[in-house]
Amino acid sequence: MINLNSIIFNGMDVTKIDVQVQLSAGFAKPEFNIIGLADRAVKESAERIRNALAALNLSLPSKRLTVNLSPADIEKTGSHFDLPILCGILCAMDILPEEEISKYVIIGEIGLDGAIVRTGGVLPASVWANKNNLGIICPGVQGSEARWAGHTNILAPNHVMELINHFRGSQILPLPPLINPTKEEEKVGDLAEVHGQAAAKRALEIAAAGGHAMLMIGPPGSGKTMLASRLPTIMPEMTPSEILETSIIYSIAGKLNNQNLVANRPFRSIHHTASAVALAGGGSDAKPGEISLAHNGVLFLDELPEFNRATLEILRQPMESGKIVVSRAKKNATYPAHFQLIAAMNPCPCGHLGNAALSCSRAPRCAEAYQNKISGPLLDRIDLHVDVDAVNPWEMNTNLDEKVETSAKIRERVVAARNKQIARQGYVNALLDGADMDKYVVLNDDLTAFLNNAAATMGMSARGYNRIKRIARTIADLRGDDNIIMSDLAEALSYRPINRGKYGVRK
Repeated sequence: MINLNSIIFNGMDVTKIDVQVQLSAGFAKPEFNIIGLADRAVKESAERIRNALAALNLSLPSKRLTVNLSPADIEKTGSHFDLPILCGILCAMDILPEEEISKYVIIGEIGLDGAIVRTGGVLPASVWANKNNLGIICPGVQGSEARWAGHTNILAPNHVMELINHFRGSQILPLPPLINPTKEEEKVGDLAEVHGQAAAKRALEIAAAGGHAMLMIGPPGSGKTMLASRLPTIMPEMTPSEILETSIIYSIAGKLNNQNLVANRPFRSIHHTASAVALAGGGSDAKPGEISLAHNGVLFLDELPEFNRATLEILRQPMESGKIVVSRAKKNATYPAHFQLIAAMNPCPCGHLGNAALSCSRAPRCAEAYQNKISGPLLDRIDLHVDVDAVNPWEMNTNLDEKVETSAKIRERVVAARNKQIARQGYVNALLDGADMDKYVVLNDDLTAFLNNAAATMGMSARGYNRIKRIARTIADLRGDDNIIMSDLAEALSYRPINRGKYGVRK
């Protein structure tokens, strides 16, 4: 019996799978059976392998071929089992040496012509193989992806024949090149291009500095989407560990298609017709959804009340815990989900509440129904609530000059504030909680009395109370001060829902 190594994913975790191949004599014609709780994609590998062998001028012997994927109580999904199964068959036919090839983790899909084509999960497979002192055999187009894990024992053939020739000694597969991750050119503009909206820009700077969630409320055409799209231009660059972790998520999702790591902070803009599965992740193989694809980046939800309410409620748990659990009938998977939520909405269905010339005759009752589509618990988890007024025509005609701050200038302050947070507590202020909150967000007696009075007046929840303290901490960090002062606390309070101004229907 031949025993080779492959893997399967359970969220970010990797589980070793033994690919056992056995040929039994005494049969008049070839039989090919795959067992071990294999799904349809795995069972279909039998036909792909038959055709690949034919392309190599080989055929299955007149024996019973049994492939067992062990352990048998774990469902096996995905086409990446093609290559390990084929390698096991070639070992059973004495074409490949089992002793050598059993020292590798094998992952890859097979084409009908014997080509080894792209598959998802090469990066986390390489990380796991490196930790377990095993080499990795993967598709040639993903050899560089395997090297990003720091692995050097990598075979990345483009065709099965290249792999056979390598082990026979007639061809040496070179080590794939290590392509250093490069930031893709950002095609979004500069925050300086946004005319007016000084208050919204300030709130966006606070959101970027502390990793806070933000909701913008304003009429159509006021620049909400434009502001949100420019948030990545003022955020700090990703650290190497963030790049690797985010890239692993994209590798599992099969979205590393450009021979590069995810070096830019993700910005996932979701349409309001997106389903709960698209947002949370799922499917038969529990792949990551948009919440996880936004890990270490931004999740932007435009037209927030237009989303299905049940879909929006999915955000509540990951916003608190920083992870999302995808539960399906046969599989549970956990993915990291430290994303920064930025949402935008009109104040009412027509969008012109407060404008006597344009608003409908049903205002403000229609606005109450519209805004109440968003649950109170979800709104309570959003730190910054900002009014974005319509831009006056004369503001659009003003020329941008040196007085308008560029994204680069704002980013300097954001990076300095973030560095203070990392040096102080090891993470951004939005994640402060428990004992760390009491340790790093210290208010004197006057500030405490002021906040307590404001909380009682505004009917603030305990969660909202702590969020005010976190925002005040971030505002102080932007000033470069270790101490929170009254103006920091007052500004933080101005971003709570009760202070929405003319758009603030919900009190």
